[in-house]
Amino acid sequence: MSNRMNCVLYIGVTNNLKKRVWQHQNGIGSGFVSRYKVKKLVYYEVFENIYEAIGREKILKGGSRQKKLDLINSINPE
Repeated sequence: MSNRMNCVLYIGVTNNLKKRVWQHQNGIGSGFVSRYKVKKLVYYEVFENIYEAIGREKILKGGSRQKKLDLINSINPE
């Protein structure tokens, strides 16, 4: 997820994407999300189990900002 100006990237795991996006858009959740107004879903992936999702989250969080932007832009250029 990102903020209005696409300056901040937030990566997380959830079992209910629709609910989690709603929470972010309404300022409910982590202090980071509220502080940086992270309200816009820009990219997501679906996994069969939580262990795969957490593994992917760790890979994404460990990558460079440019790699994250390239991944987002490959699916969502706008």
